[in-house]
Amino acid sequence: MKLHPIPSRSFDTAVPEAPAKHSYRPTASFWESARIALDSLRKSKLRSFLTLLGIILATTTLIVVVSFVNGMNLYIANKLSDMGSDGFRVVRMALIGNWDPKTYIEMERRNPKIHPDEWEFIRDHAQLLSAIGMETDREVTISYKGDTMQQVDLNGITAEIPAISNIEMSLGRAFTETEVRRHAPVAFIGQDVNAKFFSDVDPIGKNILVDGVQYEIIGVAKAKGSVFGQSQDKFVAIPIYSYFKTYGLMHTDMDLFAKAADSTHLEEAKNEVRMLLRSYRHLTPRDDDTFSIFGSDTLSNAWQNLTGAITGMAFAVVSVFLVVGGIVIMNIMLAVVTERTREIGIRKSLGARRQDILNQFLVESAVLAIIGGLIGVAVAFLATLVVRNATPLPMEMPLASVALGVGLSATVGLFFGIYPARQAAKLDPIVALQSD
Repeated sequence: MKLHPIPSRSFDTAVPEAPAKHSYRPTASFWESARIALDSLRKSKLRSFLTLLGIILATTTLIVVVSFVNGMNLYIANKLSDMGSDGFRVVRMALIGNWDPKTYIEMERRNPKIHPDEWEFIRDHAQLLSAIGMETDREVTISYKGDTMQQVDLNGITAEIPAISNIEMSLGRAFTETEVRRHAPVAFIGQDVNAKFFSDVDPIGKNILVDGVQYEIIGVAKAKGSVFGQSQDKFVAIPIYSYFKTYGLMHTDMDLFAKAADSTHLEEAKNEVRMLLRSYRHLTPRDDDTFSIFGSDTLSNAWQNLTGAITGMAFAVVSVFLVVGGIVIMNIMLAVVTERTREIGIRKSLGARRQDILNQFLVESAVLAIIGGLIGVAVAFLATLVVRNATPLPMEMPLASVALGVGLSATVGLFFGIYPARQAAKLDPIVALQSD
């Protein structure tokens, strides 16, 4: 039996190439994570609302308080400080800042009413004033050709008051010192009175009745707008001695309006007036002032102290809301991590890094918080609009408060999302894939 050799075969000993490893491009990009967060909000609306409630309340509270403080700041700057940086007032009594009923009662008992003779004494002897005037007021009913207007402010003033109080005329003029001294029956009116009686005619030279007394209109003041919902243009101004002639001097409270020679000598001018009035009233060095002096700086300082307390309380409340909202977001994100454990395992098996998983959940947490902040901004805007239109409170929402509210929301979302994100990033892919 003949044996045939087995033909030799050449074996290829080369090791086949391993299949190329999948290059992983993280699907959890920023926009993908944001989309997942929005889907989560849509799928569970009640849970999402409860999750964001703390953030919404915090943002709303913050912006509403800032809007109120900002509106009041504008009010103080534009309305109360119309006396300017060089102006001040002398009144019978004023409690600016902390309210003390005992002090008020004591001042009411001790402080006499300001008298025209005191105004003349200060005007004749003061060296550091550019002007000083006197004013009093009351509510009256005015009429013109049978048409009436009630609850109109009647201001009895001296000739210096328009310049001191920055009252400008749109028509005609204010009255002169001679007209004041001679009890002239003349008046200038505000824009509300002008619109009521003289919308289509020239009011100059017309006669109106103020509580039945006739006055000739010689001027119309420019509009000043409203404060706390109360119009500043619903008034009639007459010479103060004409006011005394009709209503008497005995029961009339008067205030003095003064301007320093310049703003750099404001304090010296206040001290000079204080010294002159104390001298006229024969007060000894041991006696307290029987009057009050204040300027725009006094009002501003008092308001700043008050706003400091308001802002502090507001930030305390906001901080509580933010912490509660952040804890709720953290708990919800921990639940989300548990629900998506298998998904995390699949992504890690495809090459996702721990940083990719960490970033994904941080973005989701931040997007949730930002949405809560934006809802809070919308609620605050509506609340500010309603309060401003329905109440006399001045409200003005600054854009900085919107940025602050949304920024704080995002920061809370990131901070309280760190722990759930780290828990997700630390999951073992094999264990995660075995979860149901």
